[in-house]
Amino acid sequence: MERIKLELIRRLDAEKKPEQAKILSGFFKTGKGEYGEGDSFWGIKVPVQRAIAKHYYKLLPIRAFGDLLSHGVHEVRLTALMMMVYRYEKSNDDTEKQALVKVYLENKSRINNWDLVDVSAPNIVGAWYYQKDHSDLIKLAESGHLWSQRIAMLATFYFIKRDDFDTAFRIAEILLDHKHDLIHKAVGWMLREIGNRNYAAEYDFLKKHYQTMPRTMLRYAIEKFKEPVRQDFLKGNI
Repeated sequence: MERIKLELIRRLDAEKKPEQAKILSGFFKTGKGEYGEGDSFWGIKVPVQRAIAKHYYKLLPIRAFGDLLSHGVHEVRLTALMMMVYRYEKSNDDTEKQALVKVYLENKSRINNWDLVDVSAPNIVGAWYYQKDHSDLIKLAESGHLWSQRIAMLATFYFIKRDDFDTAFRIAEILLDHKHDLIHKAVGWMLREIGNRNYAAEYDFLKKHYQTMPRTMLRYAIEKFKEPVRQDFLKGNI
C-alpha cells in the first residue's frame, strides 16, 4: 500500500506548475481569514488528476484514501476524492461502499473547499443515503460546520437527479439564514436543479421563502427563469 501511495504522490508532484499554483491559491481563497486559509496547491490541472485517479483507484485499499485526505496539498486530496468516486461507482459490494462512506465522513474536515465537496458529495454521500434514512444528512446540515453543510446540500443532487426533492427542500430550509455565500450558492444551485426538472416545485418553494433568503441564493435559484418572472422575484412582486 505504502509503495503505491507514494508512487501516486510522486506522479502528482511531477505535474507541479508553480505559476498555476499561485493562481489557484488566490482563486480558492487561501489567505488569512478566508475560507481556504492555509491550503497548499501544486497547480495541477484537473484532467491530469482525473487520469491519475483512474489509474490508481483500484490499486489502493480503502484505508489509504483516508491517509491521502490528510495530505496538506489540495490536489492530493482532490485526486483521492476522485478515486473514491470511481471506486464507489464501480463497486457492487455494499460493504465496500459503506467503508468508503465511513472514510469520507471521518475525514470531512479535510474535504474543505467547494471543489472537493462538489466533486464527491453527490456520488458518494448522496448515492449511499439515497434509499436510506436521511437523518445523518440533516445532522450535517444542522452541524454549523461550513463544509459539512455544503456536503449535506450537495449530497441531495443525487436525489434531485432522480426527481426526489423532499430532503433537498428540507436542507435548504435549514440553511436559509446561513451567513456564508458558499452555502447561499450551493442552496441556490440545488434549487435551480430542482426547477430544471420540476418548475412548479421550485416556484412554490421560492414563493414561500424568497423574501427572506439571501440575495445570492435567490439569484442562483432563479437563473433559468424567464426574465419577467426573474424580475418579479427580484423586485418582490410575487
